[in-house]
Amino acid sequence: MDKISGNIGQAHYRTELKSAKHVFISDEPESAGGKDLGFTPDELLAASLVACTCITLRMYADRKQWDLTDVKVDVTFERNAKEKNSKMIRSIELFGNLDETQKSRLLEIADNCPIHKTLTNPISIATELVK
Repeated sequence: MDKISGNIGQAHYRTELKSAKHVFISDEPESAGGKDLGFTPDELLAASLVACTCITLRMYADRKQWDLTDVKVDVTFERNAKEKNSKMIRSIELFGNLDETQKSRLLEIADNCPIHKTLTNPISIATELVK
């Protein structure tokens, strides 16, 4: 199981996030009281889908030995707190010498990236207080 840790300290909204090998900063924009020092939590969620999609498509194309030279993925994320729902729109641009059948297959494969599956299937979050 992957573990990500974070702590906020006295820096208001600036949060230092750590994995086993990496550290980065998340923050809120100045308009929300932060200092805009890093990705917002919403941006991090969208970025996870972007990264996973790119990696999944690269792995698949490499296995098939298809001429995929680049993948560009954009994700927009909207949260509707009033209606308690969220919407992500993912746009994928494929580069290389690919025919329409290959492009169509890669779009299908995009839905198989692990983050897409996580976001589109039931998920449970258990919260515990550490003593």
